[in-house]
Amino acid sequence: MPTSEHESGLLTGFSSAERRLVARLRTPLAVQRYLNRLPYNNEPGGRATLRSFRGVLEHGCAHCLEAALFATVVLEQHGYPPLLLSFESIDHLDHVIFVYKQRGRWGSVARSRDPGLHGRKPVFATPAALARSYCDPYIDLTGRVTGYAVVDAAREMGTYDWRLAETNVWKVERMLLDYPHRRIVTSDARANRLRARYRAFKKAHPGRKPLWYRGRDRWTELPEGNRVSW
Repeated sequence: MPTSEHESGLLTGFSSAERRLVARLRTPLAVQRYLNRLPYNNEPGGRATLRSFRGVLEHGCAHCLEAALFATVVLEQHGYPPLLLSFESIDHLDHVIFVYKQRGRWGSVARSRDPGLHGRKPVFATPAALARSYCDPYIDLTGRVTGYAVVDAAREMGTYDWRLAETNVWKVERMLLDYPHRRIVTSDARANRLRARYRAFKKAHPGRKPLWYRGRDRWTELPEGNRVSW
């Protein structure tokens, strides 16, 4: 459930258009659906970005961390603590999502190039259980989750303007990289089987992403292009 613990996070610096959007996106599901409709930010031209909530609105696209920050800013205004969950991977291609607690259970809001790394319904007993639901879909040709951390963005970033900055907010990425992560131990045999299956799938279906993972009933809605099962 939303709490009143972070009332200090309520902002007065929104534009009128931003304020109307925040007022409309009152729930995690509403934010997930909004983000699902945005193009994924593939950082064209090789120019890396890390945009704030305001930057996402201005440019109309978001990659995983930008989407997580967008969700954090919007839902913080509705009483949800500004919590990010950061994943570490063996290939150093990390992933970040917004996480929240509702009626005693944990869920998430997320965007990714991989359908299995989007949001989760609030059905998980602990953040660790939520994090583990991402382990199987994380495995591709190189990736595998090795750790996770739940981070209070407001507490860790202090007075740094990560919410409405009109410039890139690289300090957020550095903070997450430096933050201590809890280790996640997974089965080598299972990881090898999943990687072999992923490799075979990609060979048979170039350009597509698999959706054959267990626990899909606990995922939130996917972007339109990710909804087809193969």
